[in-house]
Amino acid sequence: MPVPSGGRDSTDNVDRVLAALADPMRRRILDLLAGQPGSTATLLADELPVSRQAVVQHLAVLEAVELVASGRVGRERRYRVRPERLTATAAWMTRVAQQWDSRLNAIRLLAEAAEPPVDD
Repeated sequence: MPVPSGGRDSTDNVDRVLAALADPMRRRILDLLAGQPGSTATLLADELPVSRQAVVQHLAVLEAVELVASGRVGRERRYRVRPERLTATAAWMTRVAQQWDSRLNAIRLLAEAAEPPVDD
């Protein structure tokens, strides 16, 4: 079922995504997966300074918030990035930035209107 763009559900999703992305290793794993779709935890661990078990734990967090998906291919579990949650989080961040820009512009206009005219 689609999540409404402005409701509590979407805020919860953004909260969960930001919490997952707060960890630098998870961001690095996402970066690697973006360049190597269909990678395994073993292949990812070969490129990271952590164990395969640690990578699996990070992947589980990313999968729980729907930033990655996995599927079995033979005996291996392969992972890929799911961009939908990232896109939704980026849209939320853009909306917040636009609201702040609007507020700051209103403050600037008020400040400029309150300044006395400069005599030449």
